[in-house]
Amino acid sequence: MTRVVFLLVPQLHLLDLAGPAQVFSTAADLGHGYEIGYVAEQEDVPSAQGVTLRADTSWPALTADDLVVVPGWRSPTLGGSGALTPDTLQRLAAHHAAGGTVASVCSGADALGRAGLLDGRRCTTHHEVQDELAARYPRASVVPDVLYVVDDRVVTSAGIASGIDLALHLVAVRHGPSAAARIARSMVVYARRNGDERQASAMLRHRAHLVDAVHRVQDLIDTRFTNKLSLSDLSTAAGVSERTLTRRFTAATGLTPLRYQQELRLERAEHLISHGATSESAALAVGFQDARMLRRLRARA
Repeated sequence: MTRVVFLLVPQLHLLDLAGPAQVFSTAADLGHGYEIGYVAEQEDVPSAQGVTLRADTSWPALTADDLVVVPGWRSPTLGGSGALTPDTLQRLAAHHAAGGTVASVCSGADALGRAGLLDGRRCTTHHEVQDELAARYPRASVVPDVLYVVDDRVVTSAGIASGIDLALHLVAVRHGPSAAARIARSMVVYARRNGDERQASAMLRHRAHLVDAVHRVQDLIDTRFTNKLSLSDLSTAAGVSERTLTRRFTAATGLTPLRYQQELRLERAEHLISHGATSESAALAVGFQDARMLRRLRARA
């Protein structure tokens, strides 16, 4: 039996907690032997989403096989937020010193930093606070724009939904990739993502604009990027000429429609390759006729 203890901080984000908790709960249902507990410095813990949670104020006895997870909390900055007593921070440090694993989701990395667990280690957090984390803990090496980082039993993740990826990774390490895949299927989530995948997908990185016609074309490309799409078809969907679409699309996203489609294909192909696919099979799966174009795009990237 491995114990997974979540340390709850006031104003914690529910998904930071619920995502990993669901992974380990599902793993327990599948017979992998996890016992989940929740501790806090007060019995009633308000969440950022308005639901009050109940936790134990006494820590269970932990062994080196056990995991402590600190979910993130709502705050525009890390400084002055996520209040924890020195005794609680010392418990985090002591568990790691005894051979245990300590993990964080989103701003929970700041609690690990205050416990001294980020010094001399690679780590990450949500992209909105990663610069502040680096400034607060200059002895840490903050890795930007990745989903999670593992360094000497200190595991940090980007936040919100990436906590699911972190938990699935830990299950895969202990029980194998097939166990993690089975849990992902049970949870109806996308296949486990690698830690070094970017926090924002290509579909999200180029959506920070207010041009309705371009959004409509992006919606079409997003759902059919593995198909051959002509500029004529895209301009018809947008209700503008091909020249106008190219001009507006490039101004809004920094890419032509073709380059945007290629970026989606490349991102999906990289994911398939990272999970064991060959370049040839990945290229065919995303719509290329062969692997030559994929190799050129990967070399350019």
